[in-house]
Parts: sequence; C-alpha cells; structure tokens
Amino acid sequence: MDILSFIMDKGLVLIPSLNIIGMIIKNIEKIPNKYIPLILLPLGIAGAFGLMGVSVGSAVQGVLLTGAAVYGNQVVKQMKKTE
Repeated sequence: MDILSFIMDKGLVLIPSLNIIGMIIKNIEKIPNKYIPLILLPLGIAGAFGLMGVSVGSAVQGVLLTGAAVYGNQVVKQMKKTE
C-alpha cells in the first residue's frame, strides 16, 4: 500500500515542511523526541486546513501528511543504521 496515493497533490508540500519543523523541535532539548509526532500532528492538520479549507477531508489529509513525514523520517533513519 502506497500512502502517497491517498494524499492530495496540493498537500505534498507539507511533508518536507513538517520534516523541517520536526528537525527544529528535535534540537530543543526540553522536548523529548517521543513527543515530536504529537506536536507535528496538529501542525499538519492546521497546514491542511490552510491549503484545502476546513473540512473532515482536510483533517484526514493532515493526519496522512503527518504520518508520511514521520514515517519517511524513520525510514531514512533505519536505512542508515548498520547492524
């Protein structure tokens, strides 16, 4: 299953934006890493609302976009690891 097939094209710009925001948050020592996805979720939904208007569909797109950003970040990290 390809998550990007469920995401609307105009929302794709939010994925790198959320990644950059996540990197900024990661550098704030007072915020534990485990909370970064929880912080990014409302930002992703708000970004989707801004791009697509306020609707349930936009909220779902925000969740999917945040998931794609977090998942993509984790894939890159895991691929860099050596056993």
